Amino acid sequence: MNNFTFYSPTLFSFGRGEADNVGALVRRFGGSRVLLVCGGGSVRKNGAYDGVTASLAKAGLPFTELSGIQPNPRSGKVYEGIDLVRRDKLDFILAVGGGSVIDTAKAVGMGAPYQGDFWDFFTGKAPIERTLPVGTVLTISAAGSEGSDSCVITQEKGSLKWGCPKTDVIRPKFSVLDPSFTCSLPPYQTASGAVDMIAHICERYFTNTPDVALTDRLAEALIRTILDAAPKALQNPGDYAARADLMWAGMLAHNDSCGVGREQDWASHQIEHELSALYDCAHGAGLAVVMPAWMRYVSGHDPMRFAQFAARVFGLETDYAHPEITAARGIACLRDTFRAWGMPVTLEELGAKPEDIPALIAHRREKPGAFPFGKFVSIGPEEMEAILRLACEQ
Repeated sequence: MNNFTFYSPTLFSFGRGEADNVGALVRRFGGSRVLLVCGGGSVRKNGAYDGVTASLAKAGLPFTELSGIQPNPRSGKVYEGIDLVRRDKLDFILAVGGGSVIDTAKAVGMGAPYQGDFWDFFTGKAPIERTLPVGTVLTISAAGSEGSDSCVITQEKGSLKWGCPKTDVIRPKFSVLDPSFTCSLPPYQTASGAVDMIAHICERYFTNTPDVALTDRLAEALIRTILDAAPKALQNPGDYAARADLMWAGMLAHNDSCGVGREQDWASHQIEHELSALYDCAHGAGLAVVMPAWMRYVSGHDPMRFAQFAARVFGLETDYAHPEITAARGIACLRDTFRAWGMPVTLEELGAKPEDIPALIAHRREKPGAFPFGKFVSIGPEEMEAILRLACEQ
């Protein structure tokens, strides 16, 4: 295990009815005038919006609303939010929604006190040194942004879907997690969120760092919990226990509890960002296509780690003489699980086109330090193309 520093300062308020405490939490963390960031109509249908605004009113907190946040959140809404914060002299940002809403709130938070373009943080032109405080009320179990040190935004000029440098500065001050808000999610969104969680764990699990038995076991337990809870939630959307497991697992999957002391990969996410930038697909759906293909491509680098994954996560018997066989079976189990959940597992099923692969690679080149990426196996343009070609035939 490598040396590490782990700091996770977010307060979590978990369970039914906890949104009633939002106003008091905003006050607790210094807020007096709020920017309320939300998406479309779902937060009004599931009761989250009414509960949150009632709590703000009870606490005597005025708010300005920034609504209409879309999946794969766009820079335009970030600029709009920054303008609202400055115009109305707001001092706290409250996100009510899923990862896209929370990431937008984080970007507004870092951009509002900065005199330049918030995109400077994403290009590396400027470091993130301060932010307005951000709180969240989670309504989609998926991205883990409610507890993470990261944020992904699509810059509309050039369709550049990039993440900012990871920093504890942008972790939310508090996050309210009420699983009942997720019971109205469509099956596709539920499944896409579960895939996203598993991918966050796998990006940490497949590592070259030795002696990481503890975090291996944490990661495996989380994936097994998601594999158990997701089908229950898909079959019975109102299953509160399953929704609760998914909501807490999504947070633990990405607050880095499973990633401390080990080198992390993140190649699958880098490739998927190009897919969702071009096709505007759901992030989890893109990962359902990319991650099994990446696994197939890199499994020969350490077949015993993939065989361990197959045995501990899917209960397969390990062929110690031929671990590559067990590895391949485990990857197939993961791919088949995604398919059983209604997820695409090929580029064609995603709505992507094989003839666009060169354009996807060319678009990746626009990012500073575009290649190579990935820590488990280094991925250059040729490797990225090979992975995408495998994704055509799974």
